[in-house]
Amino acid sequence: MTDRTQLPPRAEKKPATFTHHGITVSDDYAWLRDPGYPEVKTPAILDYLNAENAWFEAQMAGQQGRIDALFTEMRGRIKEADSSVPQKDGDWLYWVEYEEGAQYKKWWRKPVGGGEAQLMLDEPALAEGKEYFRLGAISVSKSGHLLAYAVDDNGSERFTARIKDLETGEHLPDEIPGTLSSLVWCANDTALVYSLANENWRTDNARLHRLGTEKSEDVQLYYEEDQGFRVGSGLSSDESWIIVTSSDHETSEVRLIPAADPTAEPILVRERQEGVEYDVDVLPGGTGPWGEDRLFVHTNDAHENFRLATAPLSDPGAWEELIAGSDEFYLTDVALFRDFYVIEGRVGGLDRIEIRDYADPDRIRPIHFPEASFSAGLGNNPEFDQTVLRLGYESMVSPATTYDYHVGEERLETLKVQEIPSGYDADLYATERVEIAARDGTPIPVSILYRKDRESPGPLHLYGYGAYGIAIPPGFSTSRLSLVDRGFAYAIAHVRGGDDLGRAWYRAGKREARINTFTDFVDVAKGLIARGLTEAGRISISGGSAGGELMGAVVNSDPDLWGAVVAHVPFVDVLATMLDASLPLTPGEWPEWGNPIEDAAAFELIRSYSPYDNVRAQDYPPIMVTAGLNDPRVTYWEPAKWVARLRDVKTGDNALILKTNMGAGHGGKSGRFESLRETAEEFAFILWQMGVEG
Repeated sequence: MTDRTQLPPRAEKKPATFTHHGITVSDDYAWLRDPGYPEVKTPAILDYLNAENAWFEAQMAGQQGRIDALFTEMRGRIKEADSSVPQKDGDWLYWVEYEEGAQYKKWWRKPVGGGEAQLMLDEPALAEGKEYFRLGAISVSKSGHLLAYAVDDNGSERFTARIKDLETGEHLPDEIPGTLSSLVWCANDTALVYSLANENWRTDNARLHRLGTEKSEDVQLYYEEDQGFRVGSGLSSDESWIIVTSSDHETSEVRLIPAADPTAEPILVRERQEGVEYDVDVLPGGTGPWGEDRLFVHTNDAHENFRLATAPLSDPGAWEELIAGSDEFYLTDVALFRDFYVIEGRVGGLDRIEIRDYADPDRIRPIHFPEASFSAGLGNNPEFDQTVLRLGYESMVSPATTYDYHVGEERLETLKVQEIPSGYDADLYATERVEIAARDGTPIPVSILYRKDRESPGPLHLYGYGAYGIAIPPGFSTSRLSLVDRGFAYAIAHVRGGDDLGRAWYRAGKREARINTFTDFVDVAKGLIARGLTEAGRISISGGSAGGELMGAVVNSDPDLWGAVVAHVPFVDVLATMLDASLPLTPGEWPEWGNPIEDAAAFELIRSYSPYDNVRAQDYPPIMVTAGLNDPRVTYWEPAKWVARLRDVKTGDNALILKTNMGAGHGGKSGRFESLRETAEEFAFILWQMGVEG
């Protein structure tokens, strides 16, 4: 009998077709989708996934020593016994702590006035014996007596909420399975607002659970009819209002409910208008120059980079401009405090934080940071009456730093700098931000990290994402050093489709402009070659989810550029997924990608770039693919089908391996060290395929 680990598995071809807009598409591997999904029990499917896993293990067996060495090296950069800086909230100081060797953290608090520390939640104990563990929402009640938290133990992102009495240490009998949301305390700590995931993994509701009652008695506060919208809830800054938001990727609508009376009739701020996004907070009356409760509205109704408006709560739709939208300043967030408010945004792609006064709109106090390229933002600031702001800061060469910013003194105080036990000398490294012209002339920002003693041209790793208006900040990574210390430059391509340079940057890489994301990435690679940093074939690339779609597109278009490719949970079967309205995310994704069911042009565009649909007979670079059996975001069959088709039609003998986590979801394995081992596998594959020693 032939050992199945000696030959790559070949998925059986079972011809199938689907037709839309008069075009018929063939799909020989559609059968890899289990008809019982989200349960996957079909023996032929499991056999194929297990065969691919066996092939993965066989191919990587020769790299086990390197994987172990990389893992040990990466783990050596992590302070195992570590804790966050305590933060005051009411009568307590709160922090989290990792113990030596622990995969998960513990949640602690102690009285502000002194006293014994109290263990609120023990993640290692909750995770014991489980292949996967993830803590979702966690929320302490306003009185400080109760803790609500939610847990997912299989990667499906269907959480079960529990409530713990922090005074007795006992759990209340209340249990809410199937949540997918924050847990919002209200009504004098006697009730929680939450959202259930429906059978299609969509949160179309906001519900009220009163402590001590059955889940069946929970009250539906709001239900969303549009299957493309998702519902979420939170509290206003002073915790007096429940804020219920319904939104998709382009449009939003907000309702306000008194936290003291959660079954009261909700106040609609403004009816949804297609293409208009807004979010709100409530400033209580008597704060600032207003005598009544005032809404602060962050919206893109007048400018795509958002503006800030206010309105009286008595007339919530009467928005009056406070800060105008700007082509230069991309306004991303607003936080209200008693004596001032804070706006966050980006200028030229770099983070900016400003303190603003309610009574004096012309008084602007930006917080200044020491480096030219960095990532910074507000941290956890739970109290409305806050005079010192907690901030986070890092750059590609500067480890994560926790600051307190003393507002009155306009002074930064360093509280903690990320410690790297095995040692780190920032002087050995350099970072720069360059611009490389895309083929249409648009300058694409690129953040680069390298050792000062690196020889050029040398190997280079290029990372990209470019979707959903998500920016990739130039932050710090200890694991990244394992490539950089072996002669790699590490570059982040801030391609269109993210919102690194504002909403216009996002729009220039979505829907009809989606191809820009892929060509930007290729043009950045060619530009880095032209600058002498690297050479064709000496570039490794990686991306996950929508970034995995990017990987699939660029290996189809420019396979000769890449020396190794890692695609994590890649969204590669774009056409079939966007044609299936029954899948969890699809209706909500149409504003992002287009609706190929109703729009023939969208169908043709997606078909033109969908990685799975554009695999062809050519030499592909070495490719490593990951998947999660329980992944509700990028379903396991997308990477499985892609690998099956690649294996069938590609020429040459470059490596092609697929690893499916059979007990995990979109984020891979849980636990800080298990996830680190997966990074070690990725880097070992890259070093092996690129012929780099060490």
